[in-house]
Amino acid sequence: MSAKIKCLILATVAVLLAWWLWPARPSYANFPPTATGPWIAFGDSLTAGYGAEPGHDYPTLLSRRLGAEIKNFGEYGDTTRTGLDRVESVARLQPRVVLLCLGGNDALQQLPREQTFRNLAAIIDRLQQHGTFVVLIGIRSTTVRDRNASRFKRLAREKGVLYVPNMLGGVLAHPDLMSDYVHPNDQGYEVIARRLEKAVRPLMPKLK
Repeated sequence: MSAKIKCLILATVAVLLAWWLWPARPSYANFPPTATGPWIAFGDSLTAGYGAEPGHDYPTLLSRRLGAEIKNFGEYGDTTRTGLDRVESVARLQPRVVLLCLGGNDALQQLPREQTFRNLAAIIDRLQQHGTFVVLIGIRSTTVRDRNASRFKRLAREKGVLYVPNMLGGVLAHPDLMSDYVHPNDQGYEVIARRLEKAVRPLMPKLK
């Protein structure tokens, strides 16, 4: 076999391996979104910005970074159940993008995990009905081993939403970034905003 043929075979094998191993681009629902309303951050006290000075909640910080106004629909004490109860007030605005961050209070109150993810699925379904692009922000469980991570990932895949795992990763274990044992301070919310920007920025040309 000539050297030229060998090189051709090796090149072909390399191309096939690259095609086989290259990660598939995620297929997102409503991307680009057809809804024309505002961007909305929908969640509990972590979204409302508890523990931070005014203007240092993550939706405001992320809004500045992305150059897109984000309305804050964070509600102290919200569970996925109460979030489901008020999702209509968000859906009526036909938001272009929703940053969904719920589940922390479910974990703190030891509510059934199955119910938590059923509620999240129903919230996503309602938001997607009118063409909203959903960003699902993960919250770890209160157990030593995070029992929520795989469920969030599976839900994101099933619903075709952008998933940002473990919102408090790299923040929760750093007292200098926390205002109490659950909520970040100004610096902690800045870390969260940077993480969200990194995930959302590549999609911005189609989300604006």
